[in-house]
Amino acid sequence: MLLPVSRRLALSGLAGLPLLALRPSFAQETPRRGGVLKYATLGLDTADPHRHTGALGVQQAFVEGLTSIATNGSVEPFLAESFEVSPDGKLYTFRIRQGVRFHNGDLLTAADVVANMERVKTKVRGGWLTSAMRGAESMVATDASTVQLRLKQPFAPLLNLVSELWILSPKSPGWDATITQPIGTGPFTFGEWQPKTVFRAPAFEGYWQQGRPYLSAVEFDLREVADPGLALRAGDLHVASVTRDKLRPLLRDATMKPQPIQDTTWYFAAFNNRKPSAPMDDARVRQAIGHAIDKRAVMNFVAGRDAIVTNQMVIPGNVYFDQATHDADIYAKPDLDRARALLREAGVDPTKRKLEVISWQSAYPQTIVQMIKRLGFEVNHVALDDVGAQRRLGQYDWDIALFESGPRADIFLRYVRLTSDGPNPVLWGGIQDEALDTLIDKAVAEPDQPKRVANYLAAWKHVMARDYFYVLGHEQSVIVNRAEVQGWQPGFTWSPHWASGGLAQAWLKA
Repeated sequence: MLLPVSRRLALSGLAGLPLLALRPSFAQETPRRGGVLKYATLGLDTADPHRHTGALGVQQAFVEGLTSIATNGSVEPFLAESFEVSPDGKLYTFRIRQGVRFHNGDLLTAADVVANMERVKTKVRGGWLTSAMRGAESMVATDASTVQLRLKQPFAPLLNLVSELWILSPKSPGWDATITQPIGTGPFTFGEWQPKTVFRAPAFEGYWQQGRPYLSAVEFDLREVADPGLALRAGDLHVASVTRDKLRPLLRDATMKPQPIQDTTWYFAAFNNRKPSAPMDDARVRQAIGHAIDKRAVMNFVAGRDAIVTNQMVIPGNVYFDQATHDADIYAKPDLDRARALLREAGVDPTKRKLEVISWQSAYPQTIVQMIKRLGFEVNHVALDDVGAQRRLGQYDWDIALFESGPRADIFLRYVRLTSDGPNPVLWGGIQDEALDTLIDKAVAEPDQPKRVANYLAAWKHVMARDYFYVLGHEQSVIVNRAEVQGWQPGFTWSPHWASGGLAQAWLKA
């Protein structure tokens, strides 16, 4: 896949990029039919949409959920034309949109939706929705177009999360094990897939949004390319995520249209919380590392003055952001004297300990490694690709992990990865903390939003008090369109398609 902004970044310390000021505008015209859109953001990690591990930039072209996330982060109806939630937050009623067909021609029914819920509950381990589906007391198709999902206890993130419960035909090959040929309802079909190379998705002529899609196909480039900007300028790509060190030439080109994804990518330094080795099992040593890192310098390197430095998983303006906690960040500025004092207090001679540090193959972790070295530690820094990083993280034979995590449909999708049995917890050191689990569960079960905000904040303060990891800051990832791309703009997350926008509405000018 192309080098995505949210994961393996090769970034430079550019000044802030005034995207809004330099963004050209293109007059809208009558959509033109035909053409193949060449698109490159995130990749495709599995043919089974229920088993994805976070690569969300492709599959929404061929599968859809009951809901979707609008560009402002709100929930909107999608395959469910409407939904209702009972006052106690336990009963969800979804009215399934009529006339929707799967790619094999079968009409979508409420029974198909229930089958997908049951599959996630009983056949899928890990993933964003497993905890929600495990909490289901019943899943019933009360008639051909109505699904009632009753929960054992309230689960506030559900409407956001079912935007990623992609509805597939139970006739999809591999349904009882691992799906190999997904049959969805999206504007494009699952065509030819060459992993890490290309995925071609032909248009679905029977798509339920009348007259759409306009394109005849979308071709997703899955390769790792150092400079997608060159491919954009050459016309080999129409849409691509572009890292900021490659963005400046495109900002000078009137034929390019850079726009940010609305949610953020957040950067962090995590510790091995599952099998820590001495002296990293001493909180004072972890705190010394925190004081050694210059967060502003790191984030300037990542995104210039556009970067947001904070100690939280969200940014100002988000309902879950707490200003008082932000203002009290003791790691907001580096303090080497304090760091060295903590090491002395812990009885640690850093010159006698080599730290194992892992990251993706990015440039910015090197800046953090150099900051840690100033304390006297020798550092063995290993930069890995996706597969290698997942394997090494899961071995828990490292000390510090320097990674980032991209936009999500709901804040729960960030917190769930901090729970003891959460999906893909390795980036955060495999936290095993029953008290934290309880705090997160309490937030998740709270229907009242102000109380839910307070509960999540309590969980976050618990994380910070135990020094499991330190947030460095945030950036908004950038996607660039060529001028001929019409009717499409980035959404709230990396999804290329949602109810009120995306690839179904995209077209190419002649």
